[in-house]
Amino acid sequence: MKKLIVLLLLFVTACGASSPETVVLPQFLPTATAFINESYPTAAVQVQANQVASGIDVRMEKVWLDGKNVNADVCYTLPDSSDWSIWSASLNYSGIVLQEFGSTLLSLQDGLRCDTLTFVVPPDADLTNASIAINSIAAPPKGDEYCSVYMPKIQQAMLDRGIAIVLDCVDVNGVLTMQIISIPPGMTQQQAEELVYSDEFYTITGPWLFPFNLAQ
Repeated sequence: MKKLIVLLLLFVTACGASSPETVVLPQFLPTATAFINESYPTAAVQVQANQVASGIDVRMEKVWLDGKNVNADVCYTLPDSSDWSIWSASLNYSGIVLQEFGSTLLSLQDGLRCDTLTFVVPPDADLTNASIAINSIAAPPKGDEYCSVYMPKIQQAMLDRGIAIVLDCVDVNGVLTMQIISIPPGMTQQQAEELVYSDEFYTITGPWLFPFNLAQ
C-alpha cells in the first residue's frame, strides 16, 4: 500500500510540474529618419508686395526654397470670368534667367486666383539678390470662345492696323468656328493665321517684378 501511495505521489508531481516557457519579445527597429541632403537647404522669406500693371494687381506673399525648388505663392486679380492663368514667368538670379516653371492652383474666387509657382535650381544657386517676374497672364480660348469672345476684338485690331483680313464664324459639325474668309493680296494663309491666332488677343502683359533675398 505504501508503495502504491509513493508511486501516485511521484506521478502527480511529474504531471503537475511544467517546463519553463521561453518568452520571445518583439524586436523594434529604430525609427527611420528622413535623409536631408545638406546640398539642398531650405529657406523662406515673406514678400507681401503687390504690383499693378495693365490693370491687373499681382501680389506675391511668400517665396521659399525647398530642396531644389524655389516656390512662390502668387495671387492676381482677374479681368473677367475666362480661365486666366500665369502664361509667362521667370526666376532671375546671378545673371541667370529661368523661364521654365510649374504652376499649382491654390484657390480660385470671383475676380481672384492664387497659384504656387515652382522653379528648379541647382544646389549652389545664389539667391541672395534674386527676383521673380510675372511676365503675362492669359486665357487661351476654349470651344467656341474664338467666336463668342475674341473674334470681334481680333477683327477690330485688323481694321485698326489697316490689314484687310476678314473673319467670320461658320458652323463646322455643329460647332461655331472662326475662319479667315479673305486675306489681302501678297499675304499667305500662314501669315494671316499667325496674325489672327496670335496669343496677344488673349494675353495681358506686365511685367510684375518681385525681388527677394534667400541668403543661405
